[in-house]
Amino acid sequence: MTETHPSPALEVPAARGPDIAHDTFTITRSFDLDRAEVFAGFADDRRRRRWVRMPGSGATYDHDFRVGGGEDARSTFSLPGVPAETVRNRSRYLDIVPDRRIVSVYEAIVDGVTRWVSLVTVTLEDAPEGGTTLTWTEQAAFLVRTGDGSADLPHLRTGTALRLNGLPAALGVEPSTA
Repeated sequence: MTETHPSPALEVPAARGPDIAHDTFTITRSFDLDRAEVFAGFADDRRRRRWVRMPGSGATYDHDFRVGGGEDARSTFSLPGVPAETVRNRSRYLDIVPDRRIVSVYEAIVDGVTRWVSLVTVTLEDAPEGGTTLTWTEQAAFLVRTGDGSADLPHLRTGTALRLNGLPAALGVEPSTA
């Protein structure tokens, strides 16, 4: 009988387990703007930077809005009495259909450890009452959980919703009540 030993390069770090938690959420927002104007909130870097921000201080951004491009954003996040964390968000655009759809993948990295990866699909549709309906669907794979992991998805969903709440201001409109 031959014994097999995992290669050190293949060992799972102590902070990770073999179980990956998968989850999905969808957030919908309505805008009293046409699809092209809402799309510009993603495509135009000046507008995008008004609502897509890294938490913490000293943030840097390198953004290339095209299929195959993406963003590499970094910052330092600190709370009183807690060691500062280096936060990084690295993404890549897989599909862009102007004024209709953006599909991207990203990884959230804290202190050099990939905490989760996500597939994000943003669709823009004409709303029946006029304007645009934005639908953000995110499929996440949590690789490293916080505690028992029960707060990970609510934390991600809430953070995404808060970020999307900044999009109307970046577009120069009031949030829609629809």
